[in-house]
Amino acid sequence: MTDENHLGTMDDQRPPATGSDPAAAPVGAPRAPLPDREAPTAPAHDGAAAAVLGKQTAPGIAVTDLNAHYGAQHAIRSVSLDYAPNRVTAMIGPSGSGKSTVLRCLNRMHEEIPGAVATGKVMLDSDDIYGPSVDVVAVRRAIGMVFQKPNPFPTMSIFDNVAAGLKLNGIRGVDLKERVEQSLRGASLWEEVKDRLQEPGIGLSGGQQQRLCIARTIAVEPQVILMDEPCSALDPIATLKIEELIADLKQRFTIVIVTHNMQQAARVADTTAFFLSGELIEHAPTDQVFTNPGDSRTEEYVTGKFG
Repeated sequence: MTDENHLGTMDDQRPPATGSDPAAAPVGAPRAPLPDREAPTAPAHDGAAAAVLGKQTAPGIAVTDLNAHYGAQHAIRSVSLDYAPNRVTAMIGPSGSGKSTVLRCLNRMHEEIPGAVATGKVMLDSDDIYGPSVDVVAVRRAIGMVFQKPNPFPTMSIFDNVAAGLKLNGIRGVDLKERVEQSLRGASLWEEVKDRLQEPGIGLSGGQQQRLCIARTIAVEPQVILMDEPCSALDPIATLKIEELIADLKQRFTIVIVTHNMQQAARVADTTAFFLSGELIEHAPTDQVFTNPGDSRTEEYVTGKFG
């Protein structure tokens, strides 16, 4: 995935849509469906305790008969898969198996590639994100993305990196200082950077940069967070911090992670989906996938016989 895709998509995330009476929705209430294109506003749940400590019911994603093409290449073949709300779903498989393509289809990034087409149904709660009246920018705000390579904006401070999504999306009615702090706390980074918020984000360590990107993602309050091999460029200590953070984030968000690290999938995921040659072979509770898989191809992959 190119750096241009990293940069262009990180800010295409949205706050949860609210109903006509946001105050009536308690913390823990399901978020409202995707709207058609409209001026973005601040999320209803803006308290630091709710964002950092509280549990929030997130929507799940239901994929039905997803097919994806790159020109004449049929990359994804009739995939149907449910991503449970407030759970971590890992997608594993050898290189070229289609897992990252599926991930990109979940927030309509796939269609940004010239010649790429996706068909099928992807439901965010009760809304088809490929519906004709749904704004793709709103989709990418609701379904945020964290990429393999940390990509803080190089000319921006730590503070401005977190605030960037709010400013670029024109989200109104937000106390920037409060939101930046709660987002950095939510990404387990606040204590490490609170005294140097005006220093360049690019000056942080690799693991800190990745958590900064996670803070930037959650600042606009998405409903789902997609992670494309978020630890592959990190050392073991930084990886552990990201994995611990994932466990915290699922209290408020639905998480989908692509990983080549099967030990990582076993540690962080509630369920694991195994892909091979563009097909979903198996999706089951993670313990079952790694100890008693239902398909011989899954067993061969998780035991290292190929891949």
